[in-house]
Amino acid sequence: MTAPFAATTMTAMALYAPHAPLVMETRPLPAPGPGEIRLKVEACGVCRTDLHVVDGELTKPKRPIVPGHEIVGRVDALGAGVTALRLGERVGVPWLGHTCGHCSYCASARENLCDDPLFTGYTRDGGYATHAIADAAYCFPLAETTDAALLAPLLCAGLIGWRTLKLAGPAQNIGIYGFGAAAHIIAQVAILQGKRVHAFVLPGDQAAIDFARGLGVATAQDSDAPAPEQLDAALIFAPVGALVPHALAAVKKGGAVVCGGIHMSDIPAFPYALLWEERRLLSVANLTREDAREFLALAPTLPLKMHATSYPLAQANEALADLRAGRVQGAAVLIP
Repeated sequence: MTAPFAATTMTAMALYAPHAPLVMETRPLPAPGPGEIRLKVEACGVCRTDLHVVDGELTKPKRPIVPGHEIVGRVDALGAGVTALRLGERVGVPWLGHTCGHCSYCASARENLCDDPLFTGYTRDGGYATHAIADAAYCFPLAETTDAALLAPLLCAGLIGWRTLKLAGPAQNIGIYGFGAAAHIIAQVAILQGKRVHAFVLPGDQAAIDFARGLGVATAQDSDAPAPEQLDAALIFAPVGALVPHALAAVKKGGAVVCGGIHMSDIPAFPYALLWEERRLLSVANLTREDAREFLALAPTLPLKMHATSYPLAQANEALADLRAGRVQGAAVLIP
């Protein structure tokens, strides 16, 4: 079923080879298959994971691929069997686009580790486009009253930040290394939960320090500086392996260091003493739909100050370049 007067073509920004600019192209408008929906995209966040795809650091994308996995859109076509969503409804599409449902991980409530998944903007086309196809079972209803550009970062930066914070356990004194889109959301969530948050930013980036302080962190400093006090946990969002020993040195006995990114440079050798005394080093892989339901229910109840810089769809390459160069405070978002 489709909306009346639907378009017959769509515009997409496609990646054909690593390190190459995205190419704007016109495509026939696809029809959703069974269990799928088609969305008219209102906004799509520009995530650091997209950079890893474009820059060839994630090596198994579908090509050509339309990046983008923080999609906010309106349902404009329903595939066979879709009854939980309706035409015109606003929904969000995250990174996890489909799971097999029968591997040992799916069977044990760990679908984020599925053996045969699909990922939005990586192994299935994403939201750097005017329209996108998505599995209806992996879409989430979103608020009608909020600007789409402010909702988009919740769908990865927010969700991965939420899972990262959960894996840190009952920590009260938290360090956050790398203060981009995920950090600026989850720092606020942690502060609103009564936690004490310390921001660690790219050395010399005074704008990032000022930005973090403006969001209410207890302290903000360069990432190579010692922690101002011992931490219960550290969350690492910067893709810099050298931060792992720094973070381990900053956490207390029994503390956790959680790496929230999908890609990171090599972790240098470090003395076992940094890990000893039951410190834990963990990584976050993807997300589950339960993570999404939890966080997307929580976020509207919190007075979050979302910071998003909007770009027209045609300027996707510029948005990626600004993110790569550290010129974006908060999140970057494409608006078709």
